[in-house]
Amino acid sequence: MKKLLVATLLALPVLHLPAIAQAQSTYPSKPVRWVVPYAAGGGSDFLARTIGQTWSTQAGQPVVVDNKPGGNTALGAAEVARAAADGYTVLSADNGTLVFNPVLYKSLSYSPTKDLAPVTLMGRFPMILVAGPGIEVKDAKDFIAQAKAKPGGINYGSAGAGSPHHLAMELLKSEAGLEMVHAPYRGAAPALADVAGGQIPAMMVDLAAGAGFIKGGKVKALAVANATRLPQLPDVPTFAELGFKNVEAAALVGMVVPAGTPPATIAAINKQVVAAIHDPAVSKRLVDFGVEPVGNTPAQFAELLKAETTKWQKLIRDLKISLD
Repeated sequence: MKKLLVATLLALPVLHLPAIAQAQSTYPSKPVRWVVPYAAGGGSDFLARTIGQTWSTQAGQPVVVDNKPGGNTALGAAEVARAAADGYTVLSADNGTLVFNPVLYKSLSYSPTKDLAPVTLMGRFPMILVAGPGIEVKDAKDFIAQAKAKPGGINYGSAGAGSPHHLAMELLKSEAGLEMVHAPYRGAAPALADVAGGQIPAMMVDLAAGAGFIKGGKVKALAVANATRLPQLPDVPTFAELGFKNVEAAALVGMVVPAGTPPATIAAINKQVVAAIHDPAVSKRLVDFGVEPVGNTPAQFAELLKAETTKWQKLIRDLKISLD
């Protein structure tokens, strides 16, 4: 009996291989609906349409991007959570969807862990501290010194309450011991416009949204909240170089599917989407736009989400940030 049990257990992975191979050879057999919980034209939309176009070409089936903004991504996430778990409805989900929302809201119309299953992290949008003409600073150290010296602190803008931009600055405040007043906007673009116009001194922004302002000299990039310097901004130091090694923040945009989607189908989607991300033309377009392409396994994405949840949910709770 023991020998039979051992032989059965050893054979289990092998038994799954034909199912995975079959799914990868037959999926997709009809159009795929890709829900993006943001309006058209933003970073998440660009990411989905760029990857989706190549995925569609390689798979031989239409990949239709469906923009469903609202509720800090909750509207689109809840819709996908209720969809058939067959691999034909996928969702672009960022750390707001999967990490922040469960503690920013007392109740959600979906559960990131119970209703959605990870496929892959598609890309990272590292955060950058930028300052405009509303404050005269030489560098990030000067900015931090001025923020500490000013009674009541410095105002800062963000793409919205609970956004990665907002929480990145709150992380810097916590690590550097700063007092700063948050001015939330409806998106990164209007916030950047006011930073460039001098109405708001500074903000955290991703390169995709801020590249034009930075390259045009309208705002000054002071430091990047990334483990390494960004190739697009080689002269801008990381916060770690300035002594704040824990100040790492990015908008993380991944793909998830309804929970209950067969593992073989998830494996097939992962293989195809990762192949599209690593296509040289796609990868170049993403980098040029300001995205760091990733394309990892479902297990790696799940582990990253666990680490992000531990880090950011503690910060949100400690600072008592709520969107209710």
